[in-house]
Amino acid sequence: MKLGLQLGYWGAQPPQGVGELVAAAEESGFDAIFTAEAWGSDAFTPLAWWGRETSRVRLGTSIVQMSGRTPTSIAMHALTLDHLTGGRVILGMGVSGPQVVEGWYGQPFSKPLARTREVVEIIRKVLAREEPVINAGPHHPLPYNGPGAVHLGKPLKPIVHPLRSDLPIWLGAEGPKNVAQTAEIADGWIPIFYTPKSAAMYQPWLDEGFAREGARRTRADFEISATCHLQIVENAEQKQAVLDGMKPVVALYMGGMGAKEQNFHTQVFTRMGYGDLADQVQDLYLAGDKDKATALIPDELVDDMHIIGTPGEVKERVAQWEETGVTTLLLSARSAAEIRQVAELLT
Repeated sequence: MKLGLQLGYWGAQPPQGVGELVAAAEESGFDAIFTAEAWGSDAFTPLAWWGRETSRVRLGTSIVQMSGRTPTSIAMHALTLDHLTGGRVILGMGVSGPQVVEGWYGQPFSKPLARTREVVEIIRKVLAREEPVINAGPHHPLPYNGPGAVHLGKPLKPIVHPLRSDLPIWLGAEGPKNVAQTAEIADGWIPIFYTPKSAAMYQPWLDEGFAREGARRTRADFEISATCHLQIVENAEQKQAVLDGMKPVVALYMGGMGAKEQNFHTQVFTRMGYGDLADQVQDLYLAGDKDKATALIPDELVDDMHIIGTPGEVKERVAQWEETGVTTLLLSARSAAEIRQVAELLT
């Protein structure tokens, strides 16, 4: 199992010291560096900025929101950065949720699975550069001849010859149908809240996708890149402090990242067996009582979602994650010393 550095997306201000983290990851043998986006910083710019000082690690997005750009625009970003990095880009994408898609991007959220399939197909056509790109699908028709069109659209091939026609595309997916489709059409999967205890739930969904006619990958060459926080501590007291510090983030995703009527993150926790808890946390969070919502998050859930313990406990837990099929563990880190400590322990 490989190690990756998850830089995530920015908070209110750009993070400090990221260059040192990236340098430490490159020097310590990490396989990849990933950036993310929500509704503030984008994923591609920080990846290019901080990735320019690297020469070996893969550079990935986890994840690019499909509704924020057209498929051909996403392909242009990916093929450009792939050339600049000598073929080290991983394009991670996802549909996000209706609050962001309709509230921030002003795009309809309907039929997310069909839209995902269409986006992936168009990007692969761009990267293949075999013929002008056309698409008859309803979500991203090319050329566009709908309302407002002047009907002069011309099918085009990218001017730049892509460095790799097989640039890896990984998808963020949460529900059964989306996970199965990811196993069918993508090169890898970026799960959210994946844990050793919940891993068995996903296996039939993945197998369904691998078994479909024309599936792109098999389980043997399909990548699963799970994100967690890994922290080495000296004793139980330190571990408890870390667990407590992670609970507000868990409460945010369980209760605050989506509408009451449709919150994909809440649904994941429900599938994990925390349905009643998720409902309570969501009610409190949406009512503005974040502290009470956070207080409901149990230690055992945070401990399952992350890897926190003494060196021996961490090694044991990492082995558990690897046994479930995870190929890359994407880790958040606070310092270069922490990255070197993790690498020394695990590599």
